[in-house]
Amino acid sequence: MNMERCLKVTGVLLILALAVGLEPAIGQGPPTENKGLKVGASASIDLSREIERIQGRFLRLRVLTVEPGGVIGLHSHRDRPAVAYIIQGKLTEHREGGDVMEHRAGDSWSVATSVTHWEENTGSEPLVLVAADIFKQGM
Repeated sequence: MNMERCLKVTGVLLILALAVGLEPAIGQGPPTENKGLKVGASASIDLSREIERIQGRFLRLRVLTVEPGGVIGLHSHRDRPAVAYIIQGKLTEHREGGDVMEHRAGDSWSVATSVTHWEENTGSEPLVLVAADIFKQGM
């Protein structure tokens, strides 16, 4: 076999090997189930009793703990704005459209109703997060 033909065959085999190796990763989407998540202290208040014209809405505060390697599965904040604060650990947030953000202890941020995302604990210690959201009863 001449050298040119040998290089072509090697190239084709290399491309096939890469395609087969990458196929499982390409076929995977974001996680849809929670893994390693514990919802701790939680409190809520019926806002319709506190603010006029806000029937069926509740303000909720929760402490979430996500073990290393754990995930909060893909979810939407449609009709459910939220704010969050990290007490301990590191969170990687994956937003629809490809944006990836890292949040660490001491960080706080808001999540608008247009956001669909999933999150994972990419650190080596449990992530402890305080999250508050406004939701409709039954969500």
